[in-house]
Amino acid sequence: MALNSCNLTLRSYTGDVANHAHDFHQLVLPITGTLHLNVNHVEGQAQGNQVAIVAAGNDHLFYAPSNNAFLVVDAPVETAVMLERLPAFLTLDQGLQHYTQFLYQQCLLNQTGTYQTTEKQMIQLFLDLLMQRFSLSVQLDRRILLAKTYLDERFDQTVSIAQVARASHLSTRQLNTLFKREMGQSPQEYLLYTRMERAKQLLMTTSLRVQQVAEKVGYTNLAAFSDRFKQVFGYSPRYFRDKTKEDFAQRPKKSAELAKTLY
Repeated sequence: MALNSCNLTLRSYTGDVANHAHDFHQLVLPITGTLHLNVNHVEGQAQGNQVAIVAAGNDHLFYAPSNNAFLVVDAPVETAVMLERLPAFLTLDQGLQHYTQFLYQQCLLNQTGTYQTTEKQMIQLFLDLLMQRFSLSVQLDRRILLAKTYLDERFDQTVSIAQVARASHLSTRQLNTLFKREMGQSPQEYLLYTRMERAKQLLMTTSLRVQQVAEKVGYTNLAAFSDRFKQVFGYSPRYFRDKTKEDFAQRPKKSAELAKTLY
């Protein structure tokens, strides 16, 4: 049940009209210039604070009439269900615009591909933030929204599916069926990923001991927490923390010369 990998690339486009489709969701984040797109017969532009979301399997035409640079994110399959509910073009708030610029700088620093682990973590955080910003406008079944809220608010506690079902006014069978249909994963999987994402953030941003991190995401057994973390991310919590620190410590301090290659 490991997470599918994210991929972040820095691209520029020509004025020639091109079209294709791919079997994964893709986000186009503008750095400079304008990219004209027609995504599944919906026309729009990726420019300024407006991003494009190309759903898996959707034919799309695209061209850029002038100098341009875009960050392109190949999204992991775990985000597919929510991304499918979003429109082809979205306007980012100021916070997400700043984070896009941060991703851009990190992409410049990582042109050699040396820091792939950290880069994937940053991409996943951007996708998490995007979901938080726009999930309220996504029309989930009201009962599943209740279930999701219940899990979001209690991920650090012992939670049973029976409790979630009662909170959402469903039987456990109905809950599992509807949750899977609406969210693309079972309630148990959603709870696991929520816990692991929170644990990942704590490992990256705090000095809490691994045991303390485990307790903050609902685990009293350190071995069980470590096994789950490794199952999801491919690394033990301790190795993940050490690897993240190592990646940041080795980053070059300046990116001005790399930035010049784009223009």
